[in-house]
Amino acid sequence: MPRKNGGSGPRCVALVGPYGAGKTTLLESILWITGATQRKGSVPAKNTVGDASPEARARQMSVETNAATTKFMDESFTFLDCPGSIEFLQESLNVLPGVDMAIVVCEPEPGKVAMLQPYLKRLADFNIPHVLFVNKIDKAMGSLRELLTILQNVAPKPLVLRQIPIWENGVATGFIDLALERAYVYREHAASELIDMGDDIKARETEARFQMLEKLADYDEHLMEELLSDIAPPRDEIFNDLQRDLQEGLIVPVLIGSAGGDNGVRRLLKMLRHEAPEVTAIRKRLGISGDDTVLQVLKTYHTAHGGKLSLARVLNGHIKDGAVLYRQDGSDTRVGGLFALRGETQIKLADAGLGDTVALGRLEDVHTGELLCATKGGAKIKAAVETLTPVYGLAITAADRKDEVKLTGAIAKLREEDPSLLFEQDAALHQMVLLGQGEIHLKVAVEKLASKYGLKLDTHRPRVPYKETIRKSATQHGRHKRQSGGHGQFGDVVLEIKPLPRGAGFVFDDQITGGVVPRNFIPSVEKGIVEFLKEGPLGFPVVDLTVALVDGSYHTVDSSDAAFQTAARIGMTEGMPSCGPVLLEPIMHVKIHVPSHATADANSVISTRRGRILGFDARSGWQGWDTVEAEIPQAELHDLIVELRSLTQGVGTFEMTFDHLAELSGKLAEHVVAARKVAA
Repeated sequence: MPRKNGGSGPRCVALVGPYGAGKTTLLESILWITGATQRKGSVPAKNTVGDASPEARARQMSVETNAATTKFMDESFTFLDCPGSIEFLQESLNVLPGVDMAIVVCEPEPGKVAMLQPYLKRLADFNIPHVLFVNKIDKAMGSLRELLTILQNVAPKPLVLRQIPIWENGVATGFIDLALERAYVYREHAASELIDMGDDIKARETEARFQMLEKLADYDEHLMEELLSDIAPPRDEIFNDLQRDLQEGLIVPVLIGSAGGDNGVRRLLKMLRHEAPEVTAIRKRLGISGDDTVLQVLKTYHTAHGGKLSLARVLNGHIKDGAVLYRQDGSDTRVGGLFALRGETQIKLADAGLGDTVALGRLEDVHTGELLCATKGGAKIKAAVETLTPVYGLAITAADRKDEVKLTGAIAKLREEDPSLLFEQDAALHQMVLLGQGEIHLKVAVEKLASKYGLKLDTHRPRVPYKETIRKSATQHGRHKRQSGGHGQFGDVVLEIKPLPRGAGFVFDDQITGGVVPRNFIPSVEKGIVEFLKEGPLGFPVVDLTVALVDGSYHTVDSSDAAFQTAARIGMTEGMPSCGPVLLEPIMHVKIHVPSHATADANSVISTRRGRILGFDARSGWQGWDTVEAEIPQAELHDLIVELRSLTQGVGTFEMTFDHLAELSGKLAEHVVAARKVAA
């Protein structure tokens, strides 16, 4: 296969990796080198093309994916700069199904290697070609080869060094390109300078290049034969192997540089131009065929002045402004504007072709992850987008009551931009809860509601859905009698209240004989009991009991539905305190996922949160990870994710489901009941 001189059609490349690795700086370098910008911005100066929102500027970190289209050597590339904080991982997951490849940006620090695994694992699972760019190489304090050995422990695919640094007094001042067999020295904010290789550099190059070839030979029998026969393989053969192995996801090439000084970035761009897959690979991955126009929505933006924008990749065919597109359910939508994006800058387009990544205006009902077709009933495919499970919640209330209706609409727009946000309205607890991926994630969401929609919110820890039940039985007479002129009110009941096994709920038992309570009033008795059970003696909903109506009396004129409801509530109010009421707290079944070195710490966390460890095992599909299963009270889980991430460099996580209710007694129960009374 001859080495191609460049790609055919625009490419889309995601920049992913942990917080602080330098992805936004790399994008700035790319845009400056390719002439898309006249000056290079920086994160500290708060003048980068991406990260223009006040929330990103204030934190000096990306909080959503930024798109920028540019040209390198007359070929079009769209780069998607994804946030590095694990709390915004959903942004990366949304775009990965529609990109040709990804650049995983990391720092040359062995202590931060674990932070790469969530990205490397998913790229391997999705079979998306990717390269590793070791940024800030000029600040490296140790051996690149030792770093690579540690990296390989968390990388599912084989890592192949394509470049090695030239060291001078312990500082990387250049690099050796093992495929080209050339050495370069870095020039600040300029192209690297080709130099002659001395004996020392040549010896290092020969050894490292042979190791690269050995790895490539694992996938090429002809190359293996050449190496065994001491035949120097032609350079084109090596480039062909590198290109094929990358595109087929067999290897992960490793390049080095320093985006801050624009070092190594041009070589990275040249590698992308020659070796990045074309959009046809995505079509094959998704099973798209035929001539119908197909687009995939990668990201949704709600802009201050331009309304809704849907960032989409043209996977097949072409599209024009004003075109009608069909969703998978058959409904149609019309494109109200077509743009190339460069951060917040929108470049108006008349049309877009195969491989282009463009923003479509005013697709009001279209969501991130959807496939759109030009023909009704077209491609019946949905790209698999992993949606993360919430791990942190905040109860929210509008500071101004009149904003409550506006709040739900604004949150709906936030959720269109970020599907990992959830919004729940709990009528029983009288609270609205915003759920997401962590403390910063939700703080950013609350700040966006203020800055974009003018909504000021009060936030607090969500209330726990405590219940109460009884330990003893009691029989109670309840009578309601009132005479106030005309018809009076009369209801009279005798109730037997008994506990039931945990999880049985509430059972009403009608034991009336002889018509002492007319049949038409018995449902009213049950209704009155149910109304009382919403808030028992301790102040919480009552569960796991049976109430039998065993006796009573009525008045032919003064009895009514309302009177018997009131009599039932009186009987429950007077009888329940003698039934030994006890508080119940929800216990969750929790699966905690952490790197194996942090398993002991996770066990300690469970113990300090009144948890009971059920066991642990290797996490399925995750090399070097464990899953610890436990039962933990819901009241102890609010900030669990904060502690887990502190112990695991941000990568630990958990999932939970309701398991059962358990009695809570002692000072903890007293505190809960006292807090409830204060709130009431």
